[in-house]
Amino acid sequence: MVVALIIACEVGFWVLLALGLAARYLLKWRRTGVFLLLCEPVLELVLFAATAIDLKNGAEPGWEHGLAALYIGYTVAYGHYTIRWLDGHAAHRLAGGPPPPKPPRYGKARARHEGRLWLRTLLGAAVACALLQGAVWYVGDGGDVSSLRAFQWVAVRVAAIHGLVALGYLVWPKKAPAGTEQAVSEAAGETEGARR
Repeated sequence: MVVALIIACEVGFWVLLALGLAARYLLKWRRTGVFLLLCEPVLELVLFAATAIDLKNGAEPGWEHGLAALYIGYTVAYGHYTIRWLDGHAAHRLAGGPPPPKPPRYGKARARHEGRLWLRTLLGAAVACALLQGAVWYVGDGGDVSSLRAFQWVAVRVAAIHGLVALGYLVWPKKAPAGTEQAVSEAAGETEGARR
């Protein structure tokens, strides 16, 4: 039941997102579009409640409960970011708005961008671990909670690996190709720093 609900929530996320953006930009129903986009968190609450009810009704904690916690953690951390990113693209393509800004590709700006993404991953992992720990306490000593503990370690490992990738951008920043606007501004910044 939980696996089917996870799939339904994922499909529902994209359906609500498409309907919200279509209502907002194609039909020009701004309030309806905003309402549909604000319904997104309701899906996570439904999934959380269904998972808790499943455990309360005596289901053995399994990988599906761990997956539900990871999914909720990801949505809490990246849901708004994804909606905002797609909203910018929809506004540009469907409503003639300016093109959305692209993430930086080089230097310290890219390192800051990757660091902010890592903080989102850290938030998602923390939410997932907290939900899983709540499930462990709920099940208590009498039940097998090894699958829940395993998913806690998955969340920690994902955050650690993403942290190492983000740190790599800080330690070894990618340089802009010579002659590009960013390379010229970086060179000007280095010259200004040398003068001080």
